[in-house]
Amino acid sequence: MRIITGKLKGRRFEIPKGMDVRPTTDRTRESIFNKIEAYKYIDGSVVLDLFGGSGSLGFEAISRGAKSVSYVDIEARNIQLIEKTALEFGIEAQVRTTISDVQRFLNGNPIPYDFIFCDPPYNYPWMDEMINQILDNSWLGEEGWFILEHDKYHNYKDHPHCFFSKAYGRTTVSIFEKHPVDSEKNQL
Repeated sequence: MRIITGKLKGRRFEIPKGMDVRPTTDRTRESIFNKIEAYKYIDGSVVLDLFGGSGSLGFEAISRGAKSVSYVDIEARNIQLIEKTALEFGIEAQVRTTISDVQRFLNGNPIPYDFIFCDPPYNYPWMDEMINQILDNSWLGEEGWFILEHDKYHNYKDHPHCFFSKAYGRTTVSIFEKHPVDSEKNQL
């Protein structure tokens, strides 16, 4: 994996064989960050990366100016890889990690984030409830975005908080706001 741009541009990290992760492709990652940078400021933002996996989305966010990223993943090996990579990149002070089931984590005390990245397994059984848990509680800041990667079998275009949804190959990216979107924002 490589960091696309920012202060870590071109830095690479390896994902050991046998790890059960599905890293966001360069094309999808670039599209997500292009959307963010067109409408938001990532500089100084506080990010939550649910299902952290390889950590690629959070590392890209830090490279582009995010203040910090908190990763949540149930797999200790994934968290160890994220911590190792953060140390190699010299950004360990900006990274927090939690080994936890995402559902259990989100049932805890919410902290508002500027951006929440979420790339669950495509067959994640708690998908719709997770979206509501994030939006109905205080996990997003007032202007925060919840960025969900999912497969084509889930469709959130009509969700009242979803203002963007686009397929990139097998992966669809849907972006939600804390408050229901108006029709003008649906035109993004």
